[in-house]
Amino acid sequence: MDRVLDIRDLSVTYHSREKSVFAVNRASFHLDQGDALGVVGESGSGKSTLAMAVLRLLPARIARVEGKVLFLGKDWFAASEEEVNALRWKEISVVFQKSMNSFSPVHRIGDQIEDIYRVHEPKATRKEILDKASELLRLVNLNERVYRLYPHELSGGMLQRISIAVSLLHRPSLLILDEATTALDVVTQGQILAELTDMARTLKTSRIMVTHDISVVASSCNLVAVMYAGHVVERGPTSSVLKEPLHPYTKGLLSSFPSLRGEKTQLRAIPGFLPDLSKRYEGCIFAPRCPRAMDVCSRELPYETAITEDHSVVCHLYGGDVS
Repeated sequence: MDRVLDIRDLSVTYHSREKSVFAVNRASFHLDQGDALGVVGESGSGKSTLAMAVLRLLPARIARVEGKVLFLGKDWFAASEEEVNALRWKEISVVFQKSMNSFSPVHRIGDQIEDIYRVHEPKATRKEILDKASELLRLVNLNERVYRLYPHELSGGMLQRISIAVSLLHRPSLLILDEATTALDVVTQGQILAELTDMARTLKTSRIMVTHDISVVASSCNLVAVMYAGHVVERGPTSSVLKEPLHPYTKGLLSSFPSLRGEKTQLRAIPGFLPDLSKRYEGCIFAPRCPRAMDVCSRELPYETAITEDHSVVCHLYGGDVS
């Protein structure tokens, strides 16, 4: 199976005149062709920063990005701006949360789709673009009439579907969705996730889905990475991580989410708050909130331990000395 994305020790630090914020700390994971990775965690855990770093959309004046990212076998961070621009929307594309902000309010949807398509295919005819766009619009359960409409004439759910269709115009190898269904009602969200999964399977597109909703990961991702305060604390197959969570934070997330099956259980929130990410911590960053914290947790940083071939956790409960 072809390796699409390989992230190694990715760190992001935001800078201002007053302080630095360590938003992502040495995140590592990989993605093969057709994989769907859910990046999950509470607000402020660094999920969107991770996605923006991979997309190379963080301004150098405010963010220092370190580590290595291999995209389609090439050093993504060493690529020139010209090389990156040539691959954006063609091999790597993104769907953001607020679809209304993605479209010009004074131009028809069809005109905007044509402009986007011609960035990489300047000689494409109007008919060629319409045929391609119509196929993708049908895949997201929209008919061709939206091509002639303005954004204000469409609902939020319809605009989100169009955003997804536009992101797939050039059949990219990697699609990143940053809370792409959060603002939608649960019925529309379920429909879009099902359509997106079917499309990705047909087009063999790999996906990274950034979300705080575990149900999104459970229904549409085969892999999951759990983030807390900028750290990937657990990662592995979705079935394994969600059924047999290892890290106390992962268990806390699942305990705070209602189950639609089985016996009713009392929901339990994770006590405390996210730490101040402008500070460096000697031990485990989750220790102040962890119900199973030990003395070593506040003194030494845990390292990643492989529990099975593809399921790993960063926790002193499963590891030994600091690497």
